[in-house]
Amino acid sequence: MRTTKPQDITFNPNYRSKFLRLTEAQQYRLLEILPGFLVWTTFIAAIVVSFVRPLWAIYFIIVFDLYWLIRILYLLIYMLHSWSVYKKEIKINWFLKLKNDYPNWHNYYHLIFLPTYKEPFEVIDKTFSSLVKSNYDHKKMVVILAGEERDKDNFLQIADKIKGKYSGIFYDLLITIHPKNLPDEIPGKGSNLNWAGHKAKEYVDQRGWDYNKIIVSAFDIDTRPHPQYFAYLTHKYLTVDKPTHTSYQPLAIYNNNIWETPAPIRIIAYSTTFWLLTDLARPERLFTFSSHSMSFSMLVKVGFWQKDIVTEDSRIFLQGFCHFNGDYRVEPMYIPVYMNTVYTQGLWKGFIDQYKQMRRWAWGVENFPYQAWFFLKVKNLPLKKGLHYLWNQLEGVYSWATAPIIITLLGYLPLRVSESIDKTTVIAQNAPLILEKIMTFAMIGLVFSAILTTKLMPPLPPHKSKLNYLTVVLQWIMFPVGMIIFGSIPATDAQTRLMLGKYLGFWVSNKK
Repeated sequence: MRTTKPQDITFNPNYRSKFLRLTEAQQYRLLEILPGFLVWTTFIAAIVVSFVRPLWAIYFIIVFDLYWLIRILYLLIYMLHSWSVYKKEIKINWFLKLKNDYPNWHNYYHLIFLPTYKEPFEVIDKTFSSLVKSNYDHKKMVVILAGEERDKDNFLQIADKIKGKYSGIFYDLLITIHPKNLPDEIPGKGSNLNWAGHKAKEYVDQRGWDYNKIIVSAFDIDTRPHPQYFAYLTHKYLTVDKPTHTSYQPLAIYNNNIWETPAPIRIIAYSTTFWLLTDLARPERLFTFSSHSMSFSMLVKVGFWQKDIVTEDSRIFLQGFCHFNGDYRVEPMYIPVYMNTVYTQGLWKGFIDQYKQMRRWAWGVENFPYQAWFFLKVKNLPLKKGLHYLWNQLEGVYSWATAPIIITLLGYLPLRVSESIDKTTVIAQNAPLILEKIMTFAMIGLVFSAILTTKLMPPLPPHKSKLNYLTVVLQWIMFPVGMIIFGSIPATDAQTRLMLGKYLGFWVSNKK
């Protein structure tokens, strides 16, 4: 497991800063400490001020809640804009449009990476089945099923069944096995992809294919792309400026097993989808997340995915961003990939798995020191652009950890713990009413979330009662509690671990 830094950062052991006399390694550790330090400083300060200066705390909470009300409203505008674009884009026959707009489309190939570890045949089979249903030329698709030596016997049995069922459909079906206990890496999706990427390069080089004409999709093993995904992606690739300096982010919808999933976990799943909807409308702050696509040319130039980190899905964007001195971006794709929630069986186990998944996603905070380090060291990186991404990252992880707790719990603390507030102060007298009104207006976001959820849900299975549609709407009442248990707490957990140097390994979600 990593102990000090990502593998692609080299420290000068003889360097000492002029002011604090810190080595480069010590400077990097300070950057790792900063996010968790800010979170815990906020929590401690909120509690202390509530006891010592409760009126100050009330002023702060009211301003903070007003800020978040305004933020919810403008995020709602972005979400509805993305929803409108999504509904329009999904109706287009993209394969027909691709063939009409770009007659040379057939010169491009797709590499589809499917890393897996201990997932059952049924999950992998359904992913391959969805690839077969793609409205695209399958002979332009190379699928790489990437297994682990740690699960070799089981994986090879599954791989044989997959080859027996799907051989001859695609241009090719490659099977790779990532060796265990390799140096300078941690077991996980990133190291598996790194190994499979190098094997794919050998394959591509043997055929003499042009790197610039190869489009890569790195999917979670449960990812079922929309039938028009690859036609849409190819059209985007041929349309955007500098396609090899671009990653492509689809809309992740956790629909595969959604009707079997308890309401609290459904809330988290769809909250993730709605967050992506807001960010698709703001490409200037968009990162790659989960299943996404990019050019093979970029992957080769950056050395493929990092093999010693947990959040390789977002890091690969930053690798491109730093390699090209800021001349790299994420293009939004208003087309879905369908994925599983973490729920398999058992409510309590489902909650534990959901917490671990959210903590793993929150471990994306490891990108902050990486960003800050490169943005300070790369001379040709545009300062404004670098600071913009850096601020978005730091503010994002900070809000993730603090906002739900401050709004839901700490906001009422100064009113509960002290009787020393000047009751003649108008704001002090009306603080409960003011906070109640703010929270009532904020419910607008939950109403729209409930409506959009009903639009995204797949058809109700025959064995389910129609009353389940009612629970889909009413489940959003649990949103504030859910955002604390599966939002603030795992985010604080992740940032605290990074602050203390207790680095996380890769946790594999249960997908059955």
